[in-house]
Amino acid sequence: MAESTTRIGVAIDIPEPWGSELTRRRAEAGDPQAAYTPAHVTLLGPTEILTESLPAVEKHLEAVASAQEPFTIHLRGTGTFRPITEVVFVTLAVGISECELLAGAIAAADGVHRDQRFPYHPHVTVAQDVASDALDAVFEELAGFSARFDVGSFTLFTHGGEGPWQRRRDYPLGGLR
Repeated sequence: MAESTTRIGVAIDIPEPWGSELTRRRAEAGDPQAAYTPAHVTLLGPTEILTESLPAVEKHLEAVASAQEPFTIHLRGTGTFRPITEVVFVTLAVGISECELLAGAIAAADGVHRDQRFPYHPHVTVAQDVASDALDAVFEELAGFSARFDVGSFTLFTHGGEGPWQRRRDYPLGGLR
């Protein structure tokens, strides 16, 4: 009998008003993922785990969150992964190292095995796998984008294969409640 798996992801939500602005801009670029994935900074991309290991992963996420003090993210300007992948993103000017530390600690959970195609680079995707002119347009239009916000938690999401990602649980940083 095949073992049951669950698809998880861990991310930092982009707060309002910036989250809906970046998600709307992604939709306007023609990116179909905008309907399923609100603007966020990924800490663990889509990963299949054994369903039975989910409680242990959640316990690990609690420990990771409590060890990380709240921090600030400053989003500023755009970047791209072209020509390697057809992605345009909003860059992190502040908060990179905290995201890198969180991502590394999260990926170290027992039961989390993820093949990384590329090194981790925190960012907010605003267009992916759309026409080149749409990528160029969002790159130019958001070049002056700037948002600064405090990060007090990250979120575990699950995905059933169709529709939007489902928020499972928020993890407050530094033991915040």
